[in-house]
Amino acid sequence: MGTLFVVATPIGNMEDLSPRALRVLREVDLIAAEDTRPTGAMLRRLGITTTLLSNHGFNERARVGRFLEALERADVALVSDAGTPAVSDPGAILVRAAVEAGYRVAPIPGPSAVLAAVSASGLVDGPFTFLGFLPRPSGERNQMLEDSLATGFPLVLFETGPRIARLAELLAERAPDRAVAVFRELTKLHEESIHAPAHDLPDRLAEATLKGEFVLVVGAGTTSIEGNPDEAIRAMLARGERPSDIARVLAKQFERPRSELYERVLELQLDSSNA
Repeated sequence: MGTLFVVATPIGNMEDLSPRALRVLREVDLIAAEDTRPTGAMLRRLGITTTLLSNHGFNERARVGRFLEALERADVALVSDAGTPAVSDPGAILVRAAVEAGYRVAPIPGPSAVLAAVSASGLVDGPFTFLGFLPRPSGERNQMLEDSLATGFPLVLFETGPRIARLAELLAERAPDRAVAVFRELTKLHEESIHAPAHDLPDRLAEATLKGEFVLVVGAGTTSIEGNPDEAIRAMLARGERPSDIARVLAKQFERPRSELYERVLELQLDSSNA
């Protein structure tokens, strides 16, 4: 019985590939790749000839069976185009299936755009909320952002060049005083960063290059109802967070007993299920 290795690969600089990741990619029998073209180019550069099979958003469910069959015989590696798989990228379906089938799943940690941005932002020293890419429909997009801002926690978001200006406008409207760090093309040759309050962000981006991939870190703010954790609880429940985790995090923020908050989380969870 094989192991599914979840392998982090460079997000822009090949020197960030760990020796362990390099060895695993050489030794496994099969690599599940989000896109075989960039992964294939990386492997050729490294002199690796391991077989590739695509595992992207359009075929991930259909391919699970083939990867599980491969795991019966040997080890398999899961990679995304860049960074850590299954973080706003395909992979979670395969990982979940492997766990449920009884296979060992082993992370090979390494490059992550999320952690790279958080560490260089200077805006996060505790819990934060990772949103990935916001939904495309404007109503869903605005609601998710509003609910997340209401918790008061720092936020981390992904965005593309064509849509970054609109996101900056939304942040300027809804959280003008919160500090924001914007990173473009992290670890790549033309890496850039902007640090500014949200109300200045649209003007700063108007002078910047809006090509490539962006990571935004939005600093902490206040909750929408000072002293009342209900809005934060509802937003965290909507994201699927566990009641015990919600109570633990908010107990510190609101300086309230964890047991009291846990009971309130369960009450609001029941209310939402009966609505």
